[in-house]
Amino acid sequence: MLSITNVSVYKGATYIIEFEDRDAEFLNRDIVSRYNLKAGISLPLSAWEEIKAEEEYRKARERALYLLDYKDYSYIELFRKLEKNYSEDTCYRVLDKMVELGAVNDRRYAEGLARHYVEVKKFGRTRAFREMRTKGLTAEVINDVLDKYDEDEENTWYDRLYELVEKKFLRYLDDEKGVNRVKNSLVRYGYSYDLIRDVLRDIEEEYGEEE
Repeated sequence: MLSITNVSVYKGATYIIEFEDRDAEFLNRDIVSRYNLKAGISLPLSAWEEIKAEEEYRKARERALYLLDYKDYSYIELFRKLEKNYSEDTCYRVLDKMVELGAVNDRRYAEGLARHYVEVKKFGRTRAFREMRTKGLTAEVINDVLDKYDEDEENTWYDRLYELVEKKFLRYLDDEKGVNRVKNSLVRYGYSYDLIRDVLRDIEEEYGEEE
C-alpha cells in the first residue's frame, strides 16, 4: 500500500503528491480531482499505476492535439511522434481516440497529400505513391486515392506531364544531351518511360514546327 502524506499545488495546474516511503510525484489537477487524492489515504500499488497511466494518457493526448493544430498526420506518422515519449499502449489509446474524434483520418490525409503531390508538385503516380508511403499511409489507401487521378479524363497523367514539360523543361530540349537530362528528371518525377517518350515526341512535333 502507498500512503499519501500531502497533496498540494506545485505550479499552475500541477500538484505534488507526497508519500510516506517513496519520492514525491506530480499530477495534473484533473487527475487529482478524478481520483479524489488527498493526504491520509492509502492506495494499492495497482491503483497508483492506473493513476499514472491516466496521467500519461492525458499528456500524450494533449501533445497529439497540439501537433494536429499545426498539420495533419497519418495514424502511423503521429504514433511515431508520440512513441518517442510515451508507452506503446498509451500511444495506441491516444491514436484511437484521435480517430474517434475525427482528428486523424488517413483517407482525408491521403487526399490532401495527393492534391499536393499530383496537382501542385506535378509528380507522376510512382513518385506520389512513394512520397505518400513515407507518411505512414497504407498502399491500399494510397492506391484508392490515386486511382481517381487515373480515371480523370479531363486531366490525365499525359496532360499533367505535358504541362510540366512546357513550364519547366522546354528550354532544355534543344539538343540530345538536354533531352536526356530532361528524361532523367521526369523519371525522378515518377513518370513512366513510355509516357515520357510519348510526351516528348508530341512536344517536339508541336514546338519543332514553330521553329
